Amino acid sequence: MKDDDTNRPAGPFPLTGHIQRLLQRVRAFDRRHPLVWNGLLTTFWVLFAVLDVSSGGWQTVAVDPDVSESLVLTMSVAFSAPLLWRRSHPLAVLLFMAPFALVNVWTGAVIQAAFLQEIVVFNIALRQPMRTLARSGAIVLAPLAIGSGHFPDDWDRIFVPHLYAFAFASLVGIVVRTRKEYTEALVDRANRLELERDQQAQLAAAAERTRIAREMHDIIGHNLSVITGLADGGAYAAAKSPERAAQALDAIGTTSRQALAELRRLLGVLRDPPERADRTPQPTLDDIDALLEGVRSAGLPVHLHHHGTPPPVPPTAGRQLTVYRVVQEGLTNTLKHATANPSLAAEVTLTYRPTELEVLITDNGTPRPGAGPCDGAGQGITGMRERASLYDGTLEAGRPTTTGWQVRLRLPLEDSPS
Repeated sequence: MKDDDTNRPAGPFPLTGHIQRLLQRVRAFDRRHPLVWNGLLTTFWVLFAVLDVSSGGWQTVAVDPDVSESLVLTMSVAFSAPLLWRRSHPLAVLLFMAPFALVNVWTGAVIQAAFLQEIVVFNIALRQPMRTLARSGAIVLAPLAIGSGHFPDDWDRIFVPHLYAFAFASLVGIVVRTRKEYTEALVDRANRLELERDQQAQLAAAAERTRIAREMHDIIGHNLSVITGLADGGAYAAAKSPERAAQALDAIGTTSRQALAELRRLLGVLRDPPERADRTPQPTLDDIDALLEGVRSAGLPVHLHHHGTPPPVPPTAGRQLTVYRVVQEGLTNTLKHATANPSLAAEVTLTYRPTELEVLITDNGTPRPGAGPCDGAGQGITGMRERASLYDGTLEAGRPTTTGWQVRLRLPLEDSPS
């Protein structure tokens, strides 16, 4: 047998939904125009009390049916008219009704309009502190206790119904208040979760923009620097050695195509769906030789040194990419910021230690004229520091003496990114 619950529509039933929407509209209207609802309710109960007096219905339950009708009418209006202020001044309304409640019981009229006090009690239980509800109980029940002493034989008819009514009104008010506070807490929690979700999305988007900007800077900046070096060398060699100029042009074309390929791959990951994006592996430590060869072709002699023994398990792909990009950026800075001279050279040293990999990039160049002091706060240096921090690494960049530039990266080998 199939479960009928699987065929039920999601969400509330249609009738329940209509009722909920209607109640929401009524509450919204009441919040905007509270005096309208207060006036309608008060008018209804005043008319009900007056009709009860004019029809003589109060005499069917009265202990003394011979009470003056004018007094009964006065008490009926006194119990119903103050309901207009039941929400703004509930305790004051009960205090106003208390003398009439005493007269009502003492005379034996016992009109039903006296139960309108429980509407005020409900509003106190719904909106006021519990101590105010306790005070309202004393205000409502004390006149009944005193007045019922005048009719000891009818005590159960006079006092007990009002006691039950007070308990019922208080309980209903507390239940409604509890549900309202619970609903408000759920709404507040949902709003906070939605705000937190939006904040997390903004943080993730900002982090992704930073990562893309870092990759674009490393790819384009390095390759353009290499192309610039090749173009300068080709222009210098064009007059004396056309063959060397042609080689420089070939190298420029190769470097440009490599840069475009990397750029297309990066943009393809952003533009295409995940299943169609190009998943070419990112550069690793094995690609550093090709990187250095491209830098050498741009006219910068670079020497690579290895110290220590590589670990049995190679560093993670993210760590290897970090090392590659740091070496790339360090050599790019040498090409961009150092003065071209015959003796200009750079060195890259990879040192393996038991717990970390140290990368040192140095050159012997001098700053370009007018470049001013470098504080290591450029975009490239900032990007290298961000890459290092992803894996709990540190990066130092600066000029150790009046000449030369040095970048030192220390990267833990453990796979424990922060």
